[in-house]
Amino acid sequence: MNKYIESIKQRVKNLPLNPGVYIMRDEAGTIIYIGKAKHLKNRVSQYFLNTQKQHKVQLMADSVKTFDYIITNSELEALNLEANLIKKHQPFYNILLKDGKAHPFLKIDLKQDFPVVEITRKLKKDGAKYFGPYFGAVNAKDLLHLINTTFSLKTCHLNLNNGKQAKRECLNYHMGLCYAPCVGKISKQNYRKEIDKVIAFLNGDVSYAKQMLQEKMQLCAETENFEKAIVYRNNLNLVNNLSSKLITELNSFADIDVFGYFTNGVATVISVLVVRAGKIMGLNNFNVVDLTNNMEENLTNFISQYYPSNSYPPAEIVLPVNLGEVVENFVNQFGKKVKITIPKIGVRKKLLTMAEVNAHEYLEKNIEKEKLNELKTIGAVKLLQKHLNLPELPMRIEGFDISNISGTNMVASMVVFTNGSPNYAHYRKFKIKTVVGQNNDFECMREVLTRRINELKTSSDVSFSTRPNLILIDGGKGQLSFAYSVLTDSGINIPMISLAEKFEEVFKPGVSESVVLSRDDYALKLLQRVRDESHRFAITFHRNLRNKNMLVSELSKINLIGKTKEMALLSHFRDINKIKNASIEELMEVDGISKKLAQNIYDYFHKN
Repeated sequence: MNKYIESIKQRVKNLPLNPGVYIMRDEAGTIIYIGKAKHLKNRVSQYFLNTQKQHKVQLMADSVKTFDYIITNSELEALNLEANLIKKHQPFYNILLKDGKAHPFLKIDLKQDFPVVEITRKLKKDGAKYFGPYFGAVNAKDLLHLINTTFSLKTCHLNLNNGKQAKRECLNYHMGLCYAPCVGKISKQNYRKEIDKVIAFLNGDVSYAKQMLQEKMQLCAETENFEKAIVYRNNLNLVNNLSSKLITELNSFADIDVFGYFTNGVATVISVLVVRAGKIMGLNNFNVVDLTNNMEENLTNFISQYYPSNSYPPAEIVLPVNLGEVVENFVNQFGKKVKITIPKIGVRKKLLTMAEVNAHEYLEKNIEKEKLNELKTIGAVKLLQKHLNLPELPMRIEGFDISNISGTNMVASMVVFTNGSPNYAHYRKFKIKTVVGQNNDFECMREVLTRRINELKTSSDVSFSTRPNLILIDGGKGQLSFAYSVLTDSGINIPMISLAEKFEEVFKPGVSESVVLSRDDYALKLLQRVRDESHRFAITFHRNLRNKNMLVSELSKINLIGKTKEMALLSHFRDINKIKNASIEELMEVDGISKKLAQNIYDYFHKN
């Protein structure tokens, strides 16, 4: 039973009937659930009525101490705000897109005189053409390789706009893999014709690609170049595979996302079937945390998080039920008209059935896998609270580590685990400022934690401004005592522990005896993941910083290179080995690097 229920009910009585977003908080003030409502008072009151509820709904309601709310002008505004707040705060009980990784697209920037086809995971409103997403049986890298070997486009990123040219063609031209526009072997107009063929191919017309591959394969076989013939044969198989995915009842330009839904009352899966250019490109299954037991509301919330995190809406969306104007207005705000279909018969109904069957099968086959994943994440969080006697669930764990070599390039990392899983968007890194020329991890940790705690009070950064439920540092009692003094000096009460690597002992401030957990305990495994991840992140930052400093140091020895040009080269190449191996033409692509300066750089590295 919620001990704050009376004060909560009193607040609910004063809620307006306007549309808006409500934010549930626990005893520590941590956001545990965010929802949107057409009528705030009606929706929020449902959580606290004396009625029978699903177990997970009751758990959430019992954890609430208070709530905030934001009134919006419309339900659409509430939907947008809810999606943004969920993405920002990642509350414990919200619907989660467990498969949040963005899928790859192929991009062609037609503003370039000689465009390349490249892979990207970020969609931008930059005027370029995007094709995809590609996943499942259609691999974006394989597709890009097929395009480059079939259509002989340039693959380098030389800037050839406004008539710029390279000094000589590269090896790809001599291997028949590029038309060499860099030295004028093909005109802009004829190159654009090849790009148009690629666009037609990506839009579903595979006839030209099949013809070209068959001719090239036959020529290689006749000249006994069997290794290359195998490459063309494999590419031809990929084209045939794409052709087999064509849905004959759809036109070749049909771009559709199909949302299938299945729940067993406890777990819920939403499957997204992606159709592009009349072909099934793949299907993704998402486990969702369902607090509403309402298909319409779950699908609405899911779609608001799915777009544009994974993709922009296609020309058509197929749904199992009518979700009303709010979803239609939501998907149409991305810049193009989207048709929403609720099919009863025909090919779209077949696609919807396919998505629903996949959702059902995925739920049945992965229920044990999901239980195991829950034990490793949310289950481990609950075990940690129990084992360490923490005042609240450690839903946000921050891990800190120091990295340096002999007191140089000293850095620190802060990694964040939310609900037992890495929250990469909230990772932060630090350059040590006050500890100079000495290898003192204790003082480095003091500086980093002091800066982090100060940011908690004043920062507008989404990660720094979020209060952790638990802080983890690597080391024993000495390291912990030194680090914990930062919290006591600041007057902030946040649980802190350390994990000693040798015996995997957990230490708590002011307690002489360590907490020894079984090596099979999921709580210990979670702490190990946080510690190892903070170590990896710190080491990576240290190496990158050291390489950068080495690069700047090396470049400073070259005649006519100043700080501005050092930074320009560093920004462009990222790595000193790439600069060492760059041609004069590639060096001249960097802003501010003239032919004479490029020659200086080239001579310096090649003579040395």
